Amino acid sequence: MQISTNQFYSNNASLMAKLTQHTSDLQTQISTTKKYDAPSDNVVAYQQLATIKQATASGSAYAANVDLAQSLLQQSDSTLTSVESDLQKASELVTQANSDTLTDAQRKTISTQLKSVLGDLVSLANTKDARGQPLYGAATGDSAVTQGADGTVSFTGTGTPAAIPIGDGANVQASDSAERVFGGIQTAGGKSDVFAILTKFAAALDAGGSVTAAASEAGDGLKAALTQVTSVHGSVGARETRLDLAAAQLKTAAIDREADRSTIEDTDITTAVTELQKTMTVLQATQASFTKLSSLSLFDYLK
Repeated sequence: MQISTNQFYSNNASLMAKLTQHTSDLQTQISTTKKYDAPSDNVVAYQQLATIKQATASGSAYAANVDLAQSLLQQSDSTLTSVESDLQKASELVTQANSDTLTDAQRKTISTQLKSVLGDLVSLANTKDARGQPLYGAATGDSAVTQGADGTVSFTGTGTPAAIPIGDGANVQASDSAERVFGGIQTAGGKSDVFAILTKFAAALDAGGSVTAAASEAGDGLKAALTQVTSVHGSVGARETRLDLAAAQLKTAAIDREADRSTIEDTDITTAVTELQKTMTVLQATQASFTKLSSLSLFDYLK
């Protein structure tokens, strides 16, 4: 089989061009640590990378939401501990006030102490979170509760605080409304709230005389209130545990995605350097062979 001079030059030029391009591609992959320079290099790989990128963005957003929810629940955890402490103190004062040996003046002193506890509970109910928003605010309203000039406390907003998304189709209630924490308490006289219970008993103490019946009602109400707050506190702890699990799952998913991305996109430096060395060796040998063969003349063949 005879090969024309033009074909000889064309074949060798094409081979060297391919080897040169491959060498350049490998050098780029090594310097950038990326296998592909443009989507056209590998359409399927770029589609996979786009999917991973979107999942990573979503994962980062969910992780940020988990951090926020954890912060809110941790704050609620500590705040509810203080609420429980105040309710226990109030219960002790109610028991103390129910003694027949106390004078009206002494009961007024206890009333003052109860009003101080009431003020502290109002302050705790209006705790601001790290964002400067009411921790126990409802779906509406800038604060959780409002205390009037006469000492009466009312709930400002209504509705349940919005849940925070922590995954595809997964949400968590990171805060509770003041109504759930402090209100809806069943008493002998019907539904009431912590603030009304304390205000009513403090008024009875200020009025003087026997407070046996009022103390019994207030004591039962505070017991029910403490049970309710403890239940909410337990729910907060359960949600914190759920968030710990969600955070771990998001971290694992992020690690897996990064491993997939690296496999698809990142250059295996060791393999690429080895291939580059082989390609350059072949290119140099091809160039040397082409130079030698192309320099031969008819006289060389006749020698």
